[in-house]
Amino acid sequence: MKRIGMLTSGGDCQALNAAMRGVVKTLTFSGEDVEVYGFQDGYKGLIYCNFQMLTGHDFSGILTKGGTILGTSRTPFKLLDEPTPEGLDKVAEMKRNYAKLGLDCLVILGGNGTHKTANRLREEGLNIVTLPKTIDNDLWGTDMTFGFQSAVDIATNAIDCIHTTASSHGRVFIVEVMGHKVGWLTLNAGMAGGADIILLPEIPYDIDKVIEKIEERDKNGSRFTIIAVAEGAISKDDAKLSKKEYKKKLEKRKVSVSYEIADEIFKRTGREVRVTVPGHMQRGGSPCPYDRVFASRLGAEAGKLILQGKYGFMVGYKNREIVRVELADVAGKLKYVDPDASIIKEAKLLGISFGD
Repeated sequence: MKRIGMLTSGGDCQALNAAMRGVVKTLTFSGEDVEVYGFQDGYKGLIYCNFQMLTGHDFSGILTKGGTILGTSRTPFKLLDEPTPEGLDKVAEMKRNYAKLGLDCLVILGGNGTHKTANRLREEGLNIVTLPKTIDNDLWGTDMTFGFQSAVDIATNAIDCIHTTASSHGRVFIVEVMGHKVGWLTLNAGMAGGADIILLPEIPYDIDKVIEKIEERDKNGSRFTIIAVAEGAISKDDAKLSKKEYKKKLEKRKVSVSYEIADEIFKRTGREVRVTVPGHMQRGGSPCPYDRVFASRLGAEAGKLILQGKYGFMVGYKNREIVRVELADVAGKLKYVDPDASIIKEAKLLGISFGD
């Protein structure tokens, strides 16, 4: 008998259900007797031992369902050693409940912060297997995370829809895409949607260069310009600030960076600018076919690891193959867009400006 705990932590995304389904189906079809304890609302469920027993029936028909049947919440890693409002030691409670339920393994689906906590639990002696979930595609050790492609599709569709109204009215349109620290989502959606300017956190922009591109398009007879902006995009002036100084500036900011850019463009050019923010739409809805297949493959490999009794791994994707990555090597690392990456150089060859 295998007793498996499972939880989803951090922001939700498409294909969480598909990935969990892949794990359980693999264990079930192996002939192994399995009990699945689904902890509700992420690590919070493990801390308070709030769970539900799951059967194969619970995982039937969820391949195409967005969100997570277990619910999710954020338990910041930096606050992990601070007690709960009731005075509970979070790590100690998670260890205690793991032992009380007699779990053989804990399957954790999440992004960067989730993986840091997962690695902490591994260091505390728990058997852990993780799956890489995030629309940001910023987890180190894997070329792809599930949820990313679905989010790219949604953000791209938003840019596609903006094209017609932008061209009709001859306006500058800014589409703000999710991504505080890393710009993979904005980069891919921007290129797929035919954005003229793409602003990423990794490439500080010069507003003069942005305006220069808009005016260049005007001179070439283009009636409109579309700018894809990551929510974490940063100007060259702000990039010169210390982390402390920039944090203070963000605390005083009343609007997102997209509205600041729009205001600056209007002041300098008089051009009418509109901002569109798809927001949490990018996390929602049914997973695209790619993510359904991808998450299922990751889940199957996680199930295989459990059957083999091999723990302490994140199931990742490298060079088009499913791989096992040491969890200790993943935790605390982000996969940034390299400003000198070939995809950036190729985008520039296509005439796309990055404001640099």
